[in-house]
Amino acid sequence: MIPFDFEYYRPETIQEAVQTFEDIQKQGKSVLYYSGGTEFITFSRRNHLTADAVIDLKGIPECNVLEVQEEQLVIGSGVTLNHITESNLFPLLGEAVKKVADHTSRNKITIGGNLNSRLIYREGILPLLLSNAMVKLAGSEGETLIPLEEVFQQNLQISQGQFLVQILINKSYLHLLHFSLKKTKSTKVGYPVVSIAALVKDKKLRTAFSGICSYPFRSMEIENILNDSSLPVDGRVQRAVERLPSTIVHDIQASAEYREFVFKNALSETIEALKEAIT
Repeated sequence: MIPFDFEYYRPETIQEAVQTFEDIQKQGKSVLYYSGGTEFITFSRRNHLTADAVIDLKGIPECNVLEVQEEQLVIGSGVTLNHITESNLFPLLGEAVKKVADHTSRNKITIGGNLNSRLIYREGILPLLLSNAMVKLAGSEGETLIPLEEVFQQNLQISQGQFLVQILINKSYLHLLHFSLKKTKSTKVGYPVVSIAALVKDKKLRTAFSGICSYPFRSMEIENILNDSSLPVDGRVQRAVERLPSTIVHDIQASAEYREFVFKNALSETIEALKEAIT
């Protein structure tokens, strides 16, 4: 049970959601947008999160779109992870989010919720970073379409009062050769020790990672190393470890030393799986 009372709003339009947020803020109340609600419930029960009001975005039609429109795949922030997987419109994304939580939870967890998660993993963002995704944001100044990489700096850096409406991916990325790998501590369902998403475009390997550092990331420097065929695979892997953007996570899931070991093996496995396409 959530140990505090809060107001619940379910707007039917983008404009109504923005106006509701502004109206509540003017009353001096704390307010949150959410598209799935699973983390709000979980963290609230643990007294790690509070709010005077929540705005549920799932009633907004634009947040529930999942279809190819002309040259782009459009994914609303309120689309569930299972829906994305079952649609098979973007197989790499479907494989990545299929490994998040259990099947029942994925019926509730949305792609918007995963990208905005307070957890460090946010595995749904990995294929989006690889495919140069765009995001549509809405706020008091209207709607904005911007490259995901411009607003994702360890977390989604969006203004107070803004929310994620849609993700747009050029359909040329949807069926490229790809590979997805998740290594957990013990079972298939669990937080990743390491997650890797990879695809091949123009005979070059693109990779994005979760679990190894305290935030998901794509590194052009690491990609250049992994694509350097003049180096043996183990040499590329070692150099990639040396170019990680921050320290390796050490927590209850795994020690830093174990994570590094798993990361090296996962990188080697990824290169092996895609080697025919990148050599």
